[in-house]
Amino acid sequence: MIVIDTHVLVWWSTKSKKLSKKAAQEFEIHKKRQEVCVSSISLWEIALLVKKGKINFTIGFDIWLKEIESVSFLRFIPVDNSIAINSINLPDFTNKDPADKIIVATAINLGAKLITSDRRILNYKGVNAIW
Repeated sequence: MIVIDTHVLVWWSTKSKKLSKKAAQEFEIHKKRQEVCVSSISLWEIALLVKKGKINFTIGFDIWLKEIESVSFLRFIPVDNSIAINSINLPDFTNKDPADKIIVATAINLGAKLITSDRRILNYKGVNAIW
């Protein structure tokens, strides 16, 4: 099982070539197994970036969202009480971004690898992050 960071979801959905070779291979392996997880906080983060004009899709956000939600191998993980509390109790995680904290806590709670290019997360020893 893998959890993908917000930017990985955007890059995959827009067919960007930004995924590293290792990240793309892991994604494909888990896609076939129907084991690709996305924290619901990623959708919140994307909606916020769209509203600020920092991300533009070739289709409207609402259409993009419906298409993403219909992808059979993606499993959306809500931010439950355990993830919320664990996200503020990550030992030695100095990253202040609340969305990053929730995504890391989601991966830890699921016992999953986390695909991200974010160096702050890749350097965190508390999660099995790959790029």
